[in-house]
Amino acid sequence: MPNTPHTDGPDAMFAAVFKEALRRRGLPLDRVRDHLESYGITLSLATLSYWQSGRSLPEKPQSLRAVDVLEPFLGLPSGALRSLLRRRPRGWVPQHDPAAVRDVYGENSVVEQVLGDAFPYFNAGLRRLVVHEAVNVNEHRLVDEIRVTTAVRAVRDDVRHLTVIHTLDAARDGAVDLVVPHGPPPSVRSRPELNSVIAEIPLGRRLARNETAVVEYTLRAAATEGVSHHHERRITAPLRTYLLQVRFHPSAVPSRCWHYYRGHLGAEPRNRQLAPLDGFRTAHLLPMKCPPGAYGMEWQWTD
Repeated sequence: MPNTPHTDGPDAMFAAVFKEALRRRGLPLDRVRDHLESYGITLSLATLSYWQSGRSLPEKPQSLRAVDVLEPFLGLPSGALRSLLRRRPRGWVPQHDPAAVRDVYGENSVVEQVLGDAFPYFNAGLRRLVVHEAVNVNEHRLVDEIRVTTAVRAVRDDVRHLTVIHTLDAARDGAVDLVVPHGPPPSVRSRPELNSVIAEIPLGRRLARNETAVVEYTLRAAATEGVSHHHERRITAPLRTYLLQVRFHPSAVPSRCWHYYRGHLGAEPRNRQLAPLDGFRTAHLLPMKCPPGAYGMEWQWTD
């Protein structure tokens, strides 16, 4: 008997048809991923694997577009896969996908080393909606301050804190402080051997499912040795808006700045574009409706 998902109805049927079409055409998932990328659609191997096993279904607009692109590629009639996707009720939120988290961060990443066995499930109860980061580069050409404001929505009841992890270019050379402007202080642990700091930031109250909260914090580093060349944020679930601002000290202004996007770990940057500095020596990145991946800004020093 073929190995089909252990569920009934349209969910199982989609997985069975998708898996059989892959088998019939002899297509590995990396070929499918590469074909989608040629259409400007970025999906992880973990996501495609979950589709064929029945553990998840295409739901987001980009995923539905991927289904439309895949039908002729798999030799299926138009609508053969799309018709098997049932409509979800308004407000339905996809479950946390540990494989997708690892796909964005990579195997044995610094974040996984910091969190250990909890890595695939950190912040599983929250979905970030909006993230604003203001990054300061000091006179030593080092990122020495990151101010973050993020809006989150609870995807289950009784969510109490947000876990944040930051890796700095020279954290081992000096103290790192993470502070919140309001409320109780966060629980902070430093991992200087990994140039990282991890904090659990209490929310203003326990959140019930679908409730939202705004979290603010500032990370400061006292290091004076080393040089920063970029700042990057990895996003493991779709984000409505990401705003990154990088401000440079008057005596440490780069010759050029670029912003970029990478669909998955190890991929070459896509959509790499010049990011001009304004009169305040600040460059910014502002993508909307961000799919998972890495968003960042890099800069070049004159010497």
